[in-house]
Amino acid sequence: MDLNNKVVVIIGGTTGLGLSAAHACVRARGRIVVVGRSAENGRLAVAELGPHARHLTADASNPATAGQSIDLALAEFQGFDALYHVAGGSGRRHGDGPLHEITDQGWEKTLHWNLTSMFYSNRAAIQNFLSRKVGGSILNMGSVLAFAPSATHFSTHAYATAKAAIIGMTRSAAAHYASSNIRLNVLAPALVETPMSARAQQNSEIMGFIRTKQPLDGGRIGLPSDADEAAVFFLSDASKFITGQVLSIDGGWQLSDGQAKGLGDFQ
Repeated sequence: MDLNNKVVVIIGGTTGLGLSAAHACVRARGRIVVVGRSAENGRLAVAELGPHARHLTADASNPATAGQSIDLALAEFQGFDALYHVAGGSGRRHGDGPLHEITDQGWEKTLHWNLTSMFYSNRAAIQNFLSRKVGGSILNMGSVLAFAPSATHFSTHAYATAKAAIIGMTRSAAAHYASSNIRLNVLAPALVETPMSARAQQNSEIMGFIRTKQPLDGGRIGLPSDADEAAVFFLSDASKFITGQVLSIDGGWQLSDGQAKGLGDFQ
């Protein structure tokens, strides 16, 4: 697949899934603006990505950030063709968890980081496409937890709610803007090896569960690169007749019961 010099803004593009996708986009001849909160991570990302990448140090949960990143893309690369919203994260440390335990702060912060930040970026992208009278592609980061819960180890109900709402907003907007040739889709990974999943990676019981819950490729945690080709596909013209879709990249998560402790032997 070839991005053919398309200009892509990746919100949350300096680490994890976003940075891996940025590398894939550069390999596919894209020009990239990556956005992240850490100036150091941004500097390192651009050093890795090369001359066809720029960085904006900003917080995705600030309503001005997306517009600033699009303005940077237009100023540096004279275009803006696609948005990939990856930014978000666990609110566990602020009080996310099972519904009866979620604190007001845990609820508010988790939804703001994951859902409201996506609203800000998608709104800015749509406004820009409409003002320039061009089509474009928007890809949002969801999660299998939006529709395939795992009660034993992953009961963060505010996070699951935010990711389900991302799917709802994406599909509703996809229907509304299809006639303007603006496409919106979602990637929904399962557990992936990123900084956000550090808690799970360090827990031998959870990783044993993942060996049966994500049985593909020997049973393993996902890698950021597992989503790269799908991201490039949705951001490129290869998907020009596709909108409103949710693609799970889950290693078989939805098809497997998994083996939680006490329910059977780990394989």
